Amino acid sequence: MSSQTFDPDYAVPPGATLQETIEALGLTQKELAERMGRPLKTINEIIKGVSAITAETSLQLEKVTGVPASFWNNMEANYRERLARIEEQKRFEAQIEWLKCFSYTKMVGLELVPETNEKTERVSNLLSFFGVASADQWESTYSGLKGTAREAYKLESGLGDLSAWLRTGELKARKRTCANYDAKAFRSVLTEIRGLTRLNPVKAWPEVGKLCASSGVAVVLIPELPQTHVHGFTRWLTSTKALIQLSLRHKSDDILWFTFFHEAAHILLHGKKDVFIEFRGAENTKETEANEWAANFLISQGDWDVFLEAGNFSGPNVLRFAKSQGISASIVVGRLQKENIVGYQSPLRNLKHRVEIAWSGI
Repeated sequence: MSSQTFDPDYAVPPGATLQETIEALGLTQKELAERMGRPLKTINEIIKGVSAITAETSLQLEKVTGVPASFWNNMEANYRERLARIEEQKRFEAQIEWLKCFSYTKMVGLELVPETNEKTERVSNLLSFFGVASADQWESTYSGLKGTAREAYKLESGLGDLSAWLRTGELKARKRTCANYDAKAFRSVLTEIRGLTRLNPVKAWPEVGKLCASSGVAVVLIPELPQTHVHGFTRWLTSTKALIQLSLRHKSDDILWFTFFHEAAHILLHGKKDVFIEFRGAENTKETEANEWAANFLISQGDWDVFLEAGNFSGPNVLRFAKSQGISASIVVGRLQKENIVGYQSPLRNLKHRVEIAWSGI
């Protein structure tokens, strides 16, 4: 048998209980007012729920009725809370249209929000997830990020799923313990992570997270939600803690690694007030700087030029070059493809690896 919670759409004022109490004591409202030294009008308004039972009134009621002041205080608090919830429910009903901004079922699958078919409950769950009181506050909170995303990707539609993806990363990153950010330590960590690109990302990634956390950077992988089209995200959570968030939108290791180092470049090169949402084809001065830094950090331009000049892009030669650089061959293949030196259907694509990293919610 399924159980249901009784959730009435009305509230019973404590005055109703007070009326029953004085009747049981054989008192009229007028007699109660006289004993309390309060105007009859005030007592009548309390009984009707118009006026609240204050702390002082509850003490007076305790003396006259023998019922503890805490009882009256609790009844009053419960009544006012119930009234507030009824009004809140009406506000939720007015915000149901807002639900269309989100892929709620997908969010349930990622354990971000509880499962429910009740629309007002979905509104409530989303507001709790975002940590805001209303859809207007959500709009205000994420308006700046919307502008950044639209500038980068020329998005005109609502960005509900994007904001949910960003919020998920923020919640997960805030739980991650990190040392205070140290730029020198972070550069050293990136050099170590560069060598980890030779490993399967599933094996390497836990170490990537630990290394970055030791230098003040929280790194999180968050599966993309529908209509987000986002590769990565970088921002500062505090003045001493940065966030790198990746989506695994393209599930090959060369894109995962390049996106990571691209986001790392933003942390090293750009200001703490900057916010970067990465979409395919998004280009501006800072994005170009991050691309160039990441490419040169992974493979120096001089070494790359020598490799290109040799003109031998066979599988064995790509593997030898990658080994000499101490990086994954997939990164070499990805750069060859990016610069249109080999096609995306080239047999070299077999040197790239599909990334499968499990997601278990937050």
